[in-house]
Amino acid sequence: MPLFAIPFPMIDPIAVSVGPLAVRWYALAYVAGLLIGWWLAKRIAANDALWGATRRPTPLEVDDLILWVAFGVILGGRVGYVLFYNPLYYLDNPLEALQVWHGGMSFHGGLAGAALGIILFARSRTLPALPIFDLCSAVAPIGLFFGRVANFINGELFGRVTDVPWAMVFPTADAQPRHPSQLYQAALEGLALFVLVQVLVRTGALKRPGLVGGAFLAGYAVCRIVGEEFREPDAQIGFLPGGLTMGMVLSLPMLALGVVVVVLALKRARRA
Repeated sequence: MPLFAIPFPMIDPIAVSVGPLAVRWYALAYVAGLLIGWWLAKRIAANDALWGATRRPTPLEVDDLILWVAFGVILGGRVGYVLFYNPLYYLDNPLEALQVWHGGMSFHGGLAGAALGIILFARSRTLPALPIFDLCSAVAPIGLFFGRVANFINGELFGRVTDVPWAMVFPTADAQPRHPSQLYQAALEGLALFVLVQVLVRTGALKRPGLVGGAFLAGYAVCRIVGEEFREPDAQIGFLPGGLTMGMVLSLPMLALGVVVVVLALKRARRA
């Protein structure tokens, strides 16, 4: 163990409190991710040079799309957490599954909910779903970045015990120095993945429906699997056979799907 560890910066998880009303950093992270993603999505949708002849939602339709996606993320994220990470607890306490403000969201569930929202929106507007999925994938890492930073502020989803010089002691865990894995994941799933999808967008990938979305799926899966190597598994689940974690297991089919979507997008482009 190191002779010292970086003390965890004690940040109040409540950003603003007015009487009984408390606004948490975690909620503000969701709001910031959605608002900045919405702003960038409108700019991308309005740029004809990025899309060529590909049909996509107009900037005005993006205003409606954000509501469909936001609802899908919140509903899917909560259902995914209940089913994947703590089903027995919520089976005994079903009403607590509705108490989203107590925390507990799953990215993979949120992704499934967002995908359903995209499909329903596309049908309601008679638009192809793949370009919409590409557009959402181009801005999704923004929300992932803010979400991981909020995890760090809350002192949750902390890392495994380590002796690296930048180890931190998380009061919500124990007195042992641990990886600040939330920051690792913010850098990987947020910053690195954002750079990847934006490079693809700026080099014409939106003209090949599915390419940006598939790259996002595969890229996130790789970043999540790497991040899980440093993150402490959820206490109620622990390690799975082979030293895997639930996050790794859920990311493996996501990686396979992303690769398939990318290959199909490139094949369609060659045929065209």
